[in-house]
Amino acid sequence: MRDVTDEVPAPHRRTFLKCTGALGASAAVSAVSAVTASLSACSSGPESTNDTGGSGRNRALTAVIGYGNDGSWDPTQTASAFCMAANNHVYEGLLDTDPISREPYAALATQVPGDPNSTSWQFTLRAGATFHDGKPVTADDVVFVFDRILDPKTQTLAKGFFAGWLRQVRKVDARNVELVLKFPFPEGISRLTLAKIMPKHVFSQPGAFDDAIRGKAVGSGPYRQTAHHPKSNTTFEAYDGYNGPRRAAFQRMNWLTIVDAAPRVARISGASAGAQIADNIPYANIGRLRSGGLTVAGGAGMNNLFLMFNTRHRPFDDVRVRQALHYAIDTETMVEVALKGHGRPSSSFLDEGNPGYRRAKTVYDYDPAKAKALLKQAGVSGLKVDILAVNLSWIVDCLPTIKASWDAIGVRTTLSPQETTAVFTKLDQKQDYQVVAAASNPNQFGLDADLIMHYNYGPANLWMGYTRWSGNAVAKRLFKDMGAATREPDPDKKKTMIQDYIDVVAEQAVLYPVVHNELMTAWDPTELAGTRAQPYPGINLLQAKWV
Repeated sequence: MRDVTDEVPAPHRRTFLKCTGALGASAAVSAVSAVTASLSACSSGPESTNDTGGSGRNRALTAVIGYGNDGSWDPTQTASAFCMAANNHVYEGLLDTDPISREPYAALATQVPGDPNSTSWQFTLRAGATFHDGKPVTADDVVFVFDRILDPKTQTLAKGFFAGWLRQVRKVDARNVELVLKFPFPEGISRLTLAKIMPKHVFSQPGAFDDAIRGKAVGSGPYRQTAHHPKSNTTFEAYDGYNGPRRAAFQRMNWLTIVDAAPRVARISGASAGAQIADNIPYANIGRLRSGGLTVAGGAGMNNLFLMFNTRHRPFDDVRVRQALHYAIDTETMVEVALKGHGRPSSSFLDEGNPGYRRAKTVYDYDPAKAKALLKQAGVSGLKVDILAVNLSWIVDCLPTIKASWDAIGVRTTLSPQETTAVFTKLDQKQDYQVVAAASNPNQFGLDADLIMHYNYGPANLWMGYTRWSGNAVAKRLFKDMGAATREPDPDKKKTMIQDYIDVVAEQAVLYPVVHNELMTAWDPTELAGTRAQPYPGINLLQAKWV
């Protein structure tokens, strides 16, 4: 992940395999420690993944997550859907954000800064806040986390969200800290939720961050992790010492990881349903689940199927070829058939609901004649393309439309869906490829367009490393324009600057969305109240409760 100054080297393979999840990828890991170093959750094999007993309000809530729980749990590294969702229940930032509105609220800090345009933000920590081992949260813990994020020698995913605008975090006294900014950056207030405060006395120990990657989680949030079994389930219980704004409503929670669609749906449906809530619901199952009494709701946002081209593999170095393959895709059919109407063809890199959205100057409406003309202009004929794709169920549903569309313009297309980890291991090892089709949703980090675009574009970030495009003259100009937009103090001018460079991103189509789609969540309304479907992977139960 890149920071907005574009000066940090790309992470090496070991770092990537630990922190991926940006597209759902996760490294295979061994047995992991849970809340304390003495708890070895996997030493005797997984406990039951069923409801762990109890009755009434004391029974465990069971959730089904359609993503793996074996990605990195280190809050400074992870982009794993399961782990990020769980960390939002286990950890706190100085500020956190509402999962739907994304409005910031005071979490470990006592209040939101009154002047978002100031270059100095003062925070007082909540009196009596403690970590799950009972030790108090102090300013030293805050400084410890931000020092790790800002350390130029430590490559973390979180660095890209902070290093461009945050100069320093310093201790004032035991309960007070100051954040010193490089320039006014009001968007940073919402980003503070991405800096989860971790106990220095735990994670400053040798090897502790490796333990965090593998599943160790010790925070100050309303739930503490009690056991963690990679590829099976993770359990939590209410932390009695929590005194913050969003207290635990469930005494215990059991989160199952079920990536395959059929068993995930089976676990939430029918008379013998073993869970109260599940995310990543396939579109084809919505009607049946609703007829069975479940609430099924969607969240439309940045979730997308994108194509990524290897610009060092000819002819994909030619923008006309990339454009042709986008114009050739029958996106309306893809939305109708594969997404069952729960999506829209992309008309910008951003989804239409994003506050920074503007229809791009280049929009890839279905135009096979134009696609053929562009290929002819580029001198390309008899093209054969192998699409390396992740095997997420909804992506796999979309692939036949791409193949049929490309075959129809004379591009012989082969589909190669694989496990997500396998796809991104190949990319990280710099293996050759032509085109990748995968899913992404930067909304799990936030809504501001500056964050989203820097997450995907920058001369040394992961994605531009995969595309081999950073040395291109157009790319170099783009990265300069992006940096200038970050530093622009006038919000309206900044918005226009971002929209202008998104037009360049759209025209170049190096890494670009084909469709934006809804993510569906199902829950039992006779059991749960206060539940809301979010437009990015995972669930948030901090305002849910038993009926």
